[in-house]
Amino acid sequence: MGNLLKVLTCTDLEQEPNFFLDFENAQPTDAEREVWEQVDVVLKDAKAVLDELQAYKGAGQEIREAIQNPNDEVLQEQAWAAVVPLVGKLKKFYQFSQRLEAALHSLLGALTSETYNDPTQHLEREQALAKQFAEILHFTLRFDELKMTNPAIQNDFSYYRRTLSRMRINNVPADGENEVNNELANRISLFYADATPMLKALSDGTTKFVSENKNLPIENTTDCLSTMASVCKVMLETPEYRSRFTSEETVSFCLRVMVGVIILYDYVHPVGAFAKSSKIDMKGCIKVLKDQPPNSVEGLLNALRYTTKHLNDESTNKTIKSMLQ
Repeated sequence: MGNLLKVLTCTDLEQEPNFFLDFENAQPTDAEREVWEQVDVVLKDAKAVLDELQAYKGAGQEIREAIQNPNDEVLQEQAWAAVVPLVGKLKKFYQFSQRLEAALHSLLGALTSETYNDPTQHLEREQALAKQFAEILHFTLRFDELKMTNPAIQNDFSYYRRTLSRMRINNVPADGENEVNNELANRISLFYADATPMLKALSDGTTKFVSENKNLPIENTTDCLSTMASVCKVMLETPEYRSRFTSEETVSFCLRVMVGVIILYDYVHPVGAFAKSSKIDMKGCIKVLKDQPPNSVEGLLNALRYTTKHLNDESTNKTIKSMLQ
């Protein structure tokens, strides 16, 4: 099979890569199974994390009443009782981000190894691992979308920290302190302070993977990311491939994965995804996004606008900038 990266700019459909990445049904081969099983344990918990985050209501009312009536001990206790279990959830989400980062390292180790000559062969022959990588990206963007639309998360955690600090000063024992000590609270606070915390955890994790594996050329990682973006783009814009999706949800999954790998590539590659030398066809990827119903992709276009690192570099093509305006 021809090198996917060489043919991506071809307009002749016959020369497009003859490569369908089966996001719906890929099953691990014996060679993939060990890494697949490690990652599967983490991914099984991902849905529960999203469900909990989606149901997260916050303690806004209790906090407001406690702040407005600082001398009412009952209201103070009610607010504290409401916030402590929520902070337990926020701690759980933060700890899950660390597990997700470790799973990403395992997948990158497999998908960038010297087992095959190029990333196309890796993704084509290790489809179950490629699917898991895609699922991590899908989860990440979904988590961050939910977090961005829920200001209660940071408000609850800020109130928890302020109250804990006041209790310490007044030597009041705090039930919830065993839940989150000061050092952990600092780390969790930094995590949620980011607009897209899960994406930042993955970006940092990918950068760390590259720096820790100095014997591995950085191209092994960036080419894996750019190939994944290209495969998603080709599957979405080629009717023959797209017709093989049995669910419309696979289309939104594919779109989210494409955007996720673009953002990771932009963080890890020295000059980013938007430079002329980038191996990602950014114009083609943006066009695929814009060809979807607008309300279904606005969040993904915003992710490219506001969470990438190099979009506003002087080297970015003006056409690409105007396409994202």
